[in-house]
Amino acid sequence: MSDPTPITLLFVDDEPSILSSLKRLFRPHGYQIFTGEGGQAGLDVLEKEHVDLVISDMRMPGMDGAHFLEQARLRWPDTIRILLTGYADIESTIAAINKGQIYRYINKPWDDNEIVLIVREALERRRLEQENGRLNSVVEAQNNALRELNAGLEQKVAERTAELEKAIKYVKTAHTRLKTGFVNTVQAFSSLTEMRGKNLSGHARRVADHARSLARMLELPDAEQQNVLFAALLHDIGKIGLPDALLERPFNVLDTEERVEVMRHPERGQQALMQIEQLRDAALLIRHHHELYNGSGYPDHLAGVAIPLGARILCATNEYDALISGTMTREPMKPKDAFSYLIEQRGKRYDPAVIDQYVEILSEQLKNVIDEIPLRPALLKPGMVLSRDLSHRDGYMLLAKGYVIDPAVITQLSKIETTEHYHIMVYVCRQ
Repeated sequence: MSDPTPITLLFVDDEPSILSSLKRLFRPHGYQIFTGEGGQAGLDVLEKEHVDLVISDMRMPGMDGAHFLEQARLRWPDTIRILLTGYADIESTIAAINKGQIYRYINKPWDDNEIVLIVREALERRRLEQENGRLNSVVEAQNNALRELNAGLEQKVAERTAELEKAIKYVKTAHTRLKTGFVNTVQAFSSLTEMRGKNLSGHARRVADHARSLARMLELPDAEQQNVLFAALLHDIGKIGLPDALLERPFNVLDTEERVEVMRHPERGQQALMQIEQLRDAALLIRHHHELYNGSGYPDHLAGVAIPLGARILCATNEYDALISGTMTREPMKPKDAFSYLIEQRGKRYDPAVIDQYVEILSEQLKNVIDEIPLRPALLKPGMVLSRDLSHRDGYMLLAKGYVIDPAVITQLSKIETTEHYHIMVYVCRQ
């Protein structure tokens, strides 16, 4: 490893004895020393050699120290400049400070220890400034490289993001098309079922509309709402293989053997769809859509909450449409009468929670044909008028027809429901 470049000093004075004194003083400290007898001689040395620090006397013939240091500053600004001056040279010293921009001035005669210390401090300061400049250059170079890298990364990220967005858009489009195609296929299957009998025309679509609204009101998760919709559209798919005679006659007029045959359609519907993975959950709802809340339904005689909620929804919506279309009873019911039937069978054939929500849907749809609305106590509002007598389940009257509901009655009825564990249905006049 090569030795570091020695620090060089230049002493400028017109008196050889002073130059000799300075050389003797600084040589033991390891500096490389140059001398110049006068200002011009000092400039000549600076022309040829690299000098770290120059010490110049003020009073010199021809070119004084102020002029010499001014020239040194203009041509070699990195060289540190120190002035030797007497007390009587104050004006010249000020000129040197202004023109030569000296680091320090030292009064003659100098103190050896002081001048050595001043030179050492000046050189250390310059070293620190140079190191600071070097570090700043390194930092600036690194910052520039980092900016370039960031710019490149941002460009790559932007390009990659654009690619990902394009891919995501493609996947979404493909998924939408796939989903749309699947829904269209389900609807096509539903239409094939309805083509088997004139009484089935539009039935699946109407049941699906009501079932989807009920599933939304009951706050089922999106996936379960979709299963309810698919099950509603396909709930009669098991009837495809039935004879026309069975499809065209209401269920209530069939004999025992014929009823047994029709009652197999929920299981057949499930079996037909089980091979389609996306419809397996819907197929389970189809199997149980004729289960009744009191356990008297088919095929598995499930009861209460053992019946999947989606199937309980389908049961109510399917039977309401069957009642008004004439596929369940000998004669089609008027919507108003079918509406009343649902309420009468609340807690028997149908889940009370489902019927309570279904009542809201049907009340709005039938507002022009019904003059009363059944409501649970929690849905009552002050000022409503009873359209029927309200009796306790033990037979005694609670409220008479025409009674105007007030907050106290709402509270009392809600308390009865809670403490006696049964649901109260209050009929009020449509307002």
